[in-house]
Amino acid sequence: MTSFKQVFEKIKSHPKKQISVAAAQDPTVLEAVTKAKELDIADYILVGDKKEIIKTAESNGLKLEENKIYNEPNDLNAIKKAVKLVSENRADILMKGMVHTDDFLRGVLDKKAGLRSGKLMSHVNVLESSALNRMLFVTDGAMNIAPDIDAKCSIILNAIYLANIFSINDPKVAVTTAVELANPKMPSTLDAAVLAKMSQRGQFSGKIIDGPFALDNAINPWAAAHKGIKGPVAGQADIIVVPSIEAGSMLAKAHVYLTNGSLAGVLVGARAPVVLTSRADTAQSKLNSIATAILMADMHRALTTKFGKVHY
Repeated sequence: MTSFKQVFEKIKSHPKKQISVAAAQDPTVLEAVTKAKELDIADYILVGDKKEIIKTAESNGLKLEENKIYNEPNDLNAIKKAVKLVSENRADILMKGMVHTDDFLRGVLDKKAGLRSGKLMSHVNVLESSALNRMLFVTDGAMNIAPDIDAKCSIILNAIYLANIFSINDPKVAVTTAVELANPKMPSTLDAAVLAKMSQRGQFSGKIIDGPFALDNAINPWAAAHKGIKGPVAGQADIIVVPSIEAGSMLAKAHVYLTNGSLAGVLVGARAPVVLTSRADTAQSKLNSIATAILMADMHRALTTKFGKVHY
């Protein structure tokens, strides 16, 4: 798949899902979930300040089913309630509303009532790029702040799982940093080199990981050739592994605000699909994220890698 249009076509044949929204008093979230219902791909349960939810919907010309609104004016309690609906299998997908990401993630990670799976959770932004004519998966720009090489192993596998359900069976993974050469003063370049060597030795179930790359020579064949960088990933990357949360967040926002690009944002590794977008993202990006979460119902985790004594 190279566009979200193709994603929407594919999920037409999927069973309709139930979305649980935490702090739903957000106009773009309400627009996205009502559009998902109109498309008959998902239904919704809205948790939050009921008066504000209804007021927001009315002021934006949206019609809601009020019996599907759970009144919980306190944001933290709304997160807990929305997560509980998913953990108790009364909803299939969790979605972030008008709350801070850190508060939302605390609810997801709650040891008693959260959505922990025993696997490391990571965030992936799926960018629809007209310039590349393909989807680009960027990770992690919203959850893991400064992942070490151990965490990057899981982050890579999570992104591969997501790419697989977009029918990219053998995605090319570029571990990026500021430069394309290993530099001991820049630890992220050393991580990239080690991950590339691990891939070369078959430690990622035969998947292709290479690095270090700068962004240009990871996604642009001319930039890679001009700098003399060779290999199957150079200029052809499907997955961009960023060195830190700042890099991932800025890359996704640059895609939206500098190119007017479309994206989706999801959390991978939880017990259920989680829609995690910026509060400032458009209704279309949030609808794309819902579609991606529905597609995630078919996600299978079968890959392994070995780092030290730990198997993933």
